[in-house]
Amino acid sequence: MRWVTMLYAVVAYLVFWLCSAYLIGFTADILVPRTVNHGPVSETGQALLINASLMLMFGVQHSIMARQGFKRWCRAWIPEPMERSTYVLSSSLMLGLLYWGWRPLPYTLWWVEGGLAVALWCLFVLGWALVVHATFLISHGELLGVSQAYRRLRGRALHEIGFRTPGLHRLVRHPLMSGLLLAFWSTPHMTVGHFCFAAGMSLYILIGIHFEERSLVRAFGDRYRVYQATTPMLVPSLRPLYREVASRFMKRKRSV
Repeated sequence: MRWVTMLYAVVAYLVFWLCSAYLIGFTADILVPRTVNHGPVSETGQALLINASLMLMFGVQHSIMARQGFKRWCRAWIPEPMERSTYVLSSSLMLGLLYWGWRPLPYTLWWVEGGLAVALWCLFVLGWALVVHATFLISHGELLGVSQAYRRLRGRALHEIGFRTPGLHRLVRHPLMSGLLLAFWSTPHMTVGHFCFAAGMSLYILIGIHFEERSLVRAFGDRYRVYQATTPMLVPSLRPLYREVASRFMKRKRSV
């Protein structure tokens, strides 16, 4: 089972990156066969219903499987090191279903060219760079289920990640979500379909953050409440970093 668990985690990891790479092409409307603006065409009302249903299905699956109660239920049926990989694989497959079923609504809301278009593409790239970087800030392997399977393979005990705020987490509580929002909305050609996708995913992100932070407060108590009070949720601020630098400076000054 150790090698089966490891293989399962690797497959889930590869499927995740395949679906993530497709999401970049999907939102940028390039390189992939079906994008936010290209695919099977339906009547407007039907397209809105289908697209809303697909995003709702993704959101429900993503949210339910992230809850501690579901995780405990899942571990009763599969080995604990497989639980995170199952979540990653299921979420990736739901994204794949969304790509396959998406109905474009190619009515233009805005279309800009020149320097503004270049600036929006730069923000798009920056958003995805933030997403990738954020997965490595705490533990890339833990987030995607590979570390759990590897420790099982090596016969090591599983462990929970403690409360830490490395890198961008000192400026914003959810840098990965900030990157996704930036990537979803930064486009020189905004169509009705793209707008619906960005708005639906943004709403899900805000709802997901609400439930995630409730779980974090239960897990870390006052430590996380202080972090909430001093660090913005999505829009970065330099104030936390300034306070940290000032605090270190004052400690050094007192020691001298």
